[in-house]
Amino acid sequence: MTWLLRNWDQVLVALWEHIVISVMSLSIAFAISIVVGIVAARNERVFRWSLGVSGLLYTVPTLAFLALLIPVVGLGRTNAIICMVAFSLMIMIRNVATGLREVPADVVEAAKGMGMSEGEILRRIELPLALPVIVAGLRIATVTVISVAVVAAYVNAGGLGTLIFNGISNDHAPKIWTGALTACALAVVADIGLSHLEHWLRRRAA
Repeated sequence: MTWLLRNWDQVLVALWEHIVISVMSLSIAFAISIVVGIVAARNERVFRWSLGVSGLLYTVPTLAFLALLIPVVGLGRTNAIICMVAFSLMIMIRNVATGLREVPADVVEAAKGMGMSEGEILRRIELPLALPVIVAGLRIATVTVISVAVVAAYVNAGGLGTLIFNGISNDHAPKIWTGALTACALAVVADIGLSHLEHWLRRRAA
């Protein structure tokens, strides 16, 4: 606690870097997943291929993935963001496609009977009804990214992992504990917030 009080500004910088990496990664992954997920929900071949490719990326060990990207993009934040996006895609694409597929067919037919176009049905019917499942996937991906982003410090991307690894190299327990507990707290806060949003959306859709 003494070290934290004396170095709170250093902790805030690391926390901010961690949040930036996580938010940018999740935003890019979400945008890609929405587009691919919509197509995958309507095309079985795209569904299988998208999950196959994203699942393969998900199985690559984090450190190996970061190392493989060094010759391509070098060290730094870009390396970490590409890695985090890759880890998020399988979860989010699957949930977007599944959420859209679970929309009752009679609801879609009723909307068509009212003269709605495919785009209007997607925007006004399918996506709102699929939103709880989509947010559930975003929740899992968020916790995963926040946790895995700790390792991004190995490629000089910053974040809370910097405190942990510096503490390990210097055998400084307070720095290790501060970095680890702050990362855990960030993941818990994000999980609780998205959990409440998911439950609220499910009640609204019911």
